[in-house]
Amino acid sequence: MKRLVVVGGLISAAGAPDGRFLVARRPRGTHLAGHWEFPGGKVEPGEPPDDALRRELLEELGVDVEVGDIFAVGHDLQAEREVLLLVYRCVLRGGTPQCLQVAEWRWMTVAELATLDLPPADRPAMARLRREVGTT
Repeated sequence: MKRLVVVGGLISAAGAPDGRFLVARRPRGTHLAGHWEFPGGKVEPGEPPDDALRRELLEELGVDVEVGDIFAVGHDLQAEREVLLLVYRCVLRGGTPQCLQVAEWRWMTVAELATLDLPPADRPAMARLRREVGTT
């Protein structure tokens, strides 16, 4: 069974008072197409996870982030692969999000995020957000 380490960003805008986070929708033709997720991607062999997250966010959304601490760890055991997801706290440093390799992106509150059907590996991060921030 193939094991993948992937990274995702819990991205907030610097100084954003409204508590919104950047999420992206997976494009057609990809695994879990159409699902919203904390954006990121695969860690390449030998690549530090925080570097992988910066690279993936630049490639997918055209944004530069400051990567902070790990916020949550998710796991999903699928028929063809095992996925380990490291979700890092991030602050947007530069760039305006664009749909470079995502179908769509949005800034959402925790209440809005709570209505989404996130991929299984993203759910521990969402559960922690709901505990810490609430959904009102």
